Amino acid sequence: MTTTATLTERYISATIRSLTPEVQDDVRAELGASIADAVEARLEQGESPEQAERAVLTELGDPGILAAGYADRPLHLIGPKYYLVWWRLLKLLLWIVPTCAFVGVMIGKLVEGGPTGDLIGAAAVAALTSIVHVGFWVTLVFVMLERTGTDTGVRWTVDQLPEPTPNGTGLADAIASIVFVVLAAGAVFWDALLGFFPTGGEPISVLHPGLWPWGITVLLALLVAEGVLAVVVYAKRRWTLAAAVVNTVLAVLFAAWSLTLLIRGELINPEFVSSVFTDNGVTGETLRIVGVVAGFCLVAFPIWDIVDGWVKTARARRS
Repeated sequence: MTTTATLTERYISATIRSLTPEVQDDVRAELGASIADAVEARLEQGESPEQAERAVLTELGDPGILAAGYADRPLHLIGPKYYLVWWRLLKLLLWIVPTCAFVGVMIGKLVEGGPTGDLIGAAAVAALTSIVHVGFWVTLVFVMLERTGTDTGVRWTVDQLPEPTPNGTGLADAIASIVFVVLAAGAVFWDALLGFFPTGGEPISVLHPGLWPWGITVLLALLVAEGVLAVVVYAKRRWTLAAAVVNTVLAVLFAAWSLTLLIRGELINPEFVSSVFTDNGVTGETLRIVGVVAGFCLVAFPIWDIVDGWVKTARARRS
């Protein structure tokens, strides 16, 4: 003969089954007494035994939550104790790791000389895969810290408060931009008139002599435009949508100009390449790698400039 367990017995069994055997009996006795007292109080108010029992158990809630309370076990993946540390570390790694994976695979494919589609596809897959791995493994580590109660050792102090930033509109930023323009223009003229690298005789120029006068004029015009933009941003005391657009156009023009000339062999002086690389035994695949790295830099710096301009514009609009 079998008997049907009451709702109270079923509730207590569901609560204690995930607890360690050492505490199950104590929790069973404590929880049973609490339920009985609560049911008795409702019976005195005129409720039926069935209604009173169901109401008491409903108020107690999910037995899994109650069991977690008895076991002092968190019911969240990452709680407030670790959340900010997890989030800051995750954001930092999501900036660094996928970017390095994308760039590394792209450079490798460029060196191999594969099709453009394969290059972009492989780099994108590497970046996406790294995002998944970073998210999974960082989260897993903090889940383990949460469950074991391990102290991360991170402590917040007032010394960590950030200084207010002018979003790239301060006088120092404008001066730095103008100084960069002056130094870059001076380096171009120095390279053309005096040269930078000696060849055992007179120094030779790095830039292709064929860039004079029109190619160098374009480069100098872009540099001057960058300086003017820095002055305008400082005068307005903020980055605007128009400034971000102009900055983007200038960066794209520079990348397109320099990369096109590099691919066509019209950016770097052949005599410089021969003197510095070929004559020193650097040929073939190594020289190709140097060209790929140079091309990557000519694209990476404008991209960074574009992103920086739009980030500062977004901050200015929020403020």
